[in-house]
Amino acid sequence: MGPFYPSMTSIAAPRSIPLWKLLAFGFAAGFLSTLIFHQSFWYVLNVVGVIPWERPAWPLDPIPPFGVPSLISKAFWGGLWGASLAPLLVRLRGSSYWVGWIVVGAVALPLVAFFVVPPLKGQPIPALWPRMLASILLNSVWGFGTGLILKWFGVTRS
Repeated sequence: MGPFYPSMTSIAAPRSIPLWKLLAFGFAAGFLSTLIFHQSFWYVLNVVGVIPWERPAWPLDPIPPFGVPSLISKAFWGGLWGASLAPLLVRLRGSSYWVGWIVVGAVALPLVAFFVVPPLKGQPIPALWPRMLASILLNSVWGFGTGLILKWFGVTRS
């Protein structure tokens, strides 16, 4: 088929990218997607009244114990999710690639955010409605953005 069209039977990662590079690209994509896609959609949800204005997009309030701005903390965790998921999801092709990123964002991230993180912090599980819907939407957008950025980086299958 030519050098730009990999074999349809190939199951190797795109262009055999070393794992460390794939993790780095995944981290960068998840980090950037948080700053661009997740927080932009957060702003939209603020404007339409789904998320209260007390929790603004692109927050700079310090997070204990190190006083890191909340936005950087969110982006860091988005980067870790991107790094952990990139090796699995870049092996998908076509619409499966997009569905993979969106589903992971819509399912895995909200479940962890609602049922794992609060107990680890000694907090109760928050009320699910309407926060769960907002979380599903936000993290779906994050997943789409992460997939798109990885595609821009050239780290996807055709």
